Amino acid sequence: MTMEFRRYDNAEVFRADVLDNLLKNEILNNLAISILTESKARNTSDWLMAAVVDGGEVSHAALNAKPFNLLLYEADSHRRDGMELLAKEIKRLSADPPCVFAERGLARRFADAYASNHAAAPERSMVVMRLDELADYKKAPGYCRELTVRDLYFAPFWERSFGEECRTQVFPIPDIVGRVSSRLGKGTHFVWEDGIPVSQAVHGRSTPCGAVINMVYTPPHYRGRGYATSVVAKLSGLLLDGGKDFCCLFADSGNPVAQGIYRKLGYYDVYTFDIVQFDTAPQKS
Repeated sequence: MTMEFRRYDNAEVFRADVLDNLLKNEILNNLAISILTESKARNTSDWLMAAVVDGGEVSHAALNAKPFNLLLYEADSHRRDGMELLAKEIKRLSADPPCVFAERGLARRFADAYASNHAAAPERSMVVMRLDELADYKKAPGYCRELTVRDLYFAPFWERSFGEECRTQVFPIPDIVGRVSSRLGKGTHFVWEDGIPVSQAVHGRSTPCGAVINMVYTPPHYRGRGYATSVVAKLSGLLLDGGKDFCCLFADSGNPVAQGIYRKLGYYDVYTFDIVQFDTAPQKS
């Protein structure tokens, strides 16, 4: 049966073709689900949206919502040459090799198909962790509260420090101020206060059944006191009590302290994601 590569210029058409497939595994595809759900409010003119259709069904898909990394989807039942077709066509369409963020096996299959003349190596890895029921924990001194406008003197700088420490994409402070300000009054950004603000966690995005927590940050001089544990526990409990079946988050695979904090609360590993960077210079033969 012939496979077909499709490139999309319309985000709504792409969403209609692929969203149901993505929703079959909300944790694995949470980033793409969130981006496509919010695409109506975003400028999608420079996005790369593509799919491979096999027998009338989407077997593979790719989404590069700039400035973020390339995200991938692969159906449980798929042909190997479907990934090869997707990689070949993306190579043809892209001026520069993309940086891929995907489940480890999927990222490596794409890299093998894409990198015939480019060196590819995992830049770093993230562990995706899931929580179904909050475990008992020792509460730190202080209390949890929502972000307020008075917190804008420090919260954008915490978010920038989070990006720098986690080696994620780091944006200019004015852009971060706008992003943090947009959370005011929405019940998504929480601060742990012990006399002064000492830690934070953010409900970053949702899927129909789950919620994703991110931007967990404690300044270095306040670490080791249980503040991050307490603010993540509080936010997780609010989300589960609010009707979500699960919470999930990404933890740096090279940070066992953070992973230990989450495991104490009942989070457990479900996937490992790799960020794969391609060198722009062709490999020498």
